Amino acid sequence: MIERYSLPRMAKVWSEESRFHRMLEVELCVCEAWQRLGKIPKKSLQAIRQKAKIDIEKIKELEAKTRHDVVAFVNNLSDSVGKEAKYIHMGLTSNDVLDTAQGLQLAEAFTIILDGAQKVMSVLARTAKKHKNTICMGRSHGIHAEPTTFGLKVALWYDEMRRNTERLEAAKKEVAVGKLSGTIGTYTNIEPEVETFVCGKLGLEVSRGSTQVIPRDRHAAALAALAVTAASLEKFATEIRHLQRTEVAEVEEPFAKGQKGSSAMPHKRNPVMCERISGLARLVRTNAFAALENVALWHERDISHSSVERVILPDTTTLLDYLLEQFREVMEGLVVNAKHMLINLGRTKGLIYSQRVLLELMRKGLPRPQAYDVVQKSAFASLTLNREFKDVLSANPQVKRRLSAAELASCFDIRHYLRHVPKIFKAVGLD
Repeated sequence: MIERYSLPRMAKVWSEESRFHRMLEVELCVCEAWQRLGKIPKKSLQAIRQKAKIDIEKIKELEAKTRHDVVAFVNNLSDSVGKEAKYIHMGLTSNDVLDTAQGLQLAEAFTIILDGAQKVMSVLARTAKKHKNTICMGRSHGIHAEPTTFGLKVALWYDEMRRNTERLEAAKKEVAVGKLSGTIGTYTNIEPEVETFVCGKLGLEVSRGSTQVIPRDRHAAALAALAVTAASLEKFATEIRHLQRTEVAEVEEPFAKGQKGSSAMPHKRNPVMCERISGLARLVRTNAFAALENVALWHERDISHSSVERVILPDTTTLLDYLLEQFREVMEGLVVNAKHMLINLGRTKGLIYSQRVLLELMRKGLPRPQAYDVVQKSAFASLTLNREFKDVLSANPQVKRRLSAAELASCFDIRHYLRHVPKIFKAVGLD
């Protein structure tokens, strides 16, 4: 299934080519800022812009010698510029370029993720509205509780994804930042105006109060938002997996023509997409933990975070983009067995209406403890005797004494349970 994922979309963001060209973009903007401040002649800036280019293979060769990617990058860029190279990287430290370039990559990655989240919300909205009145069994602890609708279940997923989208938008704002404040963050050899100009031109906010690096609480918060979103997708996928069990058979994830469920059992149609979502969500959460470990650095800077981020940032954003696409595909092809939902609704022979009977007996004057005992004993008798719950209640003297046949029957009216569904839909923005 993974080959159907449009991997180049996110892979391009995190490619070496993208990384180095983002770094080049930062360096050129810095030169422009210096020119505006009168530190670089206009002709020199024009020459730099005309000549500046990078050779990624050459950068790799240089890095093998220097063991420093930014030095290799700057040297390669300087070679292309020639005599004007004295203005390249002027007043900057490595992380001025790296963190600002990474801010651009993260902004682009979160834009892709937000697009995927919006697509998931769209299919959830359509599914919720379509099945707004598709009655199904609500469960707690895995046990039949009271009736609900499948559309309402999905509407709540929609509302959860809305919250996730808000968190993702906040996360994007958190990491779509740059810093150009020098080696310790004190602007010793660079002016704050350079930072303001460069970040503004690149569409980034300035990370105020940075040291030599952008504080990593920003990245931890961003990966936490990705992890929460993945956890929600796992929650939805787990529900579908439960509802697809043979004993339940209420929904089924799409099964493509020619697809095989088992190498040994030809009859199998397994919820493999949802299981994949559940599994990969664990990796996203693990990476969020690694981002939290990156927050504590020595003094104004060390690089213990750097190697971690080269793994967790591309991996996590790519994983969540994939999970969003997978879940959208699940929902678009989801098979909903409304008939079997109704069958399951009747499996307990009316026990799911016990609370209504309890409340009606209390309304008629029977104290709650006694009313609870009457209903509970009748419910257990219904299970033991395999009789309809309403018939067992009808034969109970305490029930007969307080409730007429019509009043008892009204307790089993399913419409009572669903009367506020339209209000809930309106509350979550799906009216």
